[in-house]
Amino acid sequence: MRAESSCRAELGADMGTTGKKTALAESDAAGSPSIADITDSYLYLLGRLLVLQQEHVDFRALGLKWNTVIHRPLGPDGSANPNLDLATSDAWIAVDDRSCTVIDVPVITGRYYTIQILDMWGETVANINERTYPKHPAGAFLVCPKDARVTLPSGSNTERIDLPGNKARVHAHIALGHDATEAVALQQRIKVRATGTPNIAAPVAIPSFTSGSLPGVEAFETAMNVLATEPDTHPAAEILRAKVRAVAAAASTSEAERQRIDAVIRQRAVSALRRHVSGMGLMGNGWVRRRHAGTYHDAWHMRTVANLTDMWSNHHTELASFENGMAQPLNGRHTYEMRFPKDDRPDSHVKYFWSLTCVDATNLRVVPNAQKRCVLSSHSPLEPASDGSVTLYLAPHKPSHAPEPNWLPTPVGQSYVLTWRSYGPDEATLSGRWFPPAVTRGFAHRSRKKDVDDPDGE
Repeated sequence: MRAESSCRAELGADMGTTGKKTALAESDAAGSPSIADITDSYLYLLGRLLVLQQEHVDFRALGLKWNTVIHRPLGPDGSANPNLDLATSDAWIAVDDRSCTVIDVPVITGRYYTIQILDMWGETVANINERTYPKHPAGAFLVCPKDARVTLPSGSNTERIDLPGNKARVHAHIALGHDATEAVALQQRIKVRATGTPNIAAPVAIPSFTSGSLPGVEAFETAMNVLATEPDTHPAAEILRAKVRAVAAAASTSEAERQRIDAVIRQRAVSALRRHVSGMGLMGNGWVRRRHAGTYHDAWHMRTVANLTDMWSNHHTELASFENGMAQPLNGRHTYEMRFPKDDRPDSHVKYFWSLTCVDATNLRVVPNAQKRCVLSSHSPLEPASDGSVTLYLAPHKPSHAPEPNWLPTPVGQSYVLTWRSYGPDEATLSGRWFPPAVTRGFAHRSRKKDVDDPDGE
């Protein structure tokens, strides 16, 4: 199960409303919130609403349980843009002053892994692995509220991790590598357990919405309760929370003010959100990489964008993810190539491994193929050319000149999107100097002649 909001939202121009746009007044009365403050407060509040929406879905619709880990099966699971190169487990954890949660992590060597912990605003609190906890990469990790008075036993093999609030989301990822059976065995040894019986608050009631039909002024009806649930560690949180409280109060003063706030949301705030979505990435060679992920610092708008488009994003130092085809989907009728020169192969830009997957452009779901090959990666037995370069081939049918291991089957006649993932990216990737090579049609890198395997090639 993945967040519904992980699907790339197509924000309607009027969020599902009809009729002409009304002229916006800066305010209807002295002390009324400005258009800018309404916009800021809405975009800020929406970030939390998206996480709350997922909490409602997981516990009410899917029947998940607190402090219980779910080990996901390998392969496509119907989720949007899945990580097919990992064994994945996840959990919702709840703690209080009387009960903490223990995460047991097995010893994992020779393969990438991380256990990511996020707060209820979508910020990454910790990554458990040998990089961030070199003296304690495995064993027991005690997750507690930051002010909980918990004394660890002397000499105990336990590391404490503090949460800003009382709830968190956990995602565990273990690379499949060359031995998926071993990865699954390690995955099954990840345990989550509460030390007591925490008092778990039910998720606050929020308006029903989807990523394609966002709420209007009704988002502020329960805003005060929403703000009271989980603290926000963002540097601008107090200023933004004050704006939310002011807008919520104003919306309750009169129907005219409520309508004005709703009009600002639908005409200005959603347009601003659309601009943030459009500007969220760095671009190179036709690929897009998110500017911010995991922790957002001053870019609180990007946290809301992440929760809307790719919830539970991790730090770029763990994973740099690139997409090609979101703005202009690739065409399943054609043959494409990605060529890596001898001195710039993808393995030289990652500490751990890279992967390339293909999903349909409509729902970002993996399309099955007869070869049961949905991903190419560092672990694929790729064959280099005589000059030492490596070319990946993306086509519905294997090009006659393509080595079998270098071919990623694409959906016949369907538009699709590519996702490139770099685990442990190098500095050139993190700084934006390196992007995956351009995806070109047929023989474009060698000549302009027509690709015999692609009748429509140029």
